[in-house]
Amino acid sequence: MKQKRALGLFIVALVLGTGAPCTRAWGCKGHQTIALIAEKHLTPEARELVEKLLSENPIDPQLKRYCGIFAGDLLADGSTWPDDARRQLKNAPWHYIDIPRGAPRKPLEEYCGREGCVTRAIPEQWAILKDKNGNPAKRAEALRYVTHFVGDVHMPLHATTDNDLGGNCVPVKYFWRSPHLNNNSYVPNLHGLWDSTIVERDMGGADPAEYAAFLEETFRPNIDRWTQTGIRVDVWAWESHDLAETVTYGQLSPKIPVERPTPVDACSDADNIGNRMMELHVSAGAAYQSAAAPVVEERLEQAGVRLAMMLNEAAKSAPAEK
Repeated sequence: MKQKRALGLFIVALVLGTGAPCTRAWGCKGHQTIALIAEKHLTPEARELVEKLLSENPIDPQLKRYCGIFAGDLLADGSTWPDDARRQLKNAPWHYIDIPRGAPRKPLEEYCGREGCVTRAIPEQWAILKDKNGNPAKRAEALRYVTHFVGDVHMPLHATTDNDLGGNCVPVKYFWRSPHLNNNSYVPNLHGLWDSTIVERDMGGADPAEYAAFLEETFRPNIDRWTQTGIRVDVWAWESHDLAETVTYGQLSPKIPVERPTPVDACSDADNIGNRMMELHVSAGAAYQSAAAPVVEERLEQAGVRLAMMLNEAAKSAPAEK
């Protein structure tokens, strides 16, 4: 089901035309912002490790880059690579974990499918990165994965679902934009809003470096508290899940009922979930943007700070070779 979901989401992405595909948590600018925030908190050892691995093991220049090349910053550039490579490497399920709305608290592995999930992929790739005797190219790949996946797990709709492919099957009227059916997909939809639309509206035309600086200043008083809680991927996933319930779904009008979990591969499944959501006439305007933007800002900053924690720890275990 996970692989079918990935194919379905890719089709959704194709019909969007412009803007970041809704399968890419935070879109291009969001992931780049997270990487730039992380760099502000790296130890000298971690900075040296990042520079060495990424400069000596570059991304295949033949690979089509959806976000283009982020010139001048290797970590920010590499942060979007896992989305470019996911179809070729067939690992789309690594980017999310399907925790049903209203699910009980239990070990996350029970919600992780056979093909994997983000809360399994993060520690697996982190272990590869920390192995100082490992293949440098694999460690560079792992570094890009960890950078991207830490961002993914902080996106609310990458840690929840309501039989709706993580919000892809929830048509939403956003300000003046009315949703419409386009090649069996809905535009705008809830996932797409949280992927990039809400983020970019909040950025107000700023580039990722400007936005990273703004978020750093905004959340400076919180950073020590976040770092003191340590590296807890399971906690980060449950945070996202809870925010999806209280804000991502909770602030919509009208309220969307919690569905009884069932396997879904397309918006036509689950008694045509997409059409049923269309008939609810869900809307998200100024009030929704005002509720969502602070969540987006905090999750991006948290992801950057926590990513730095992981990279700093990796540098302790695996100092850069001279």
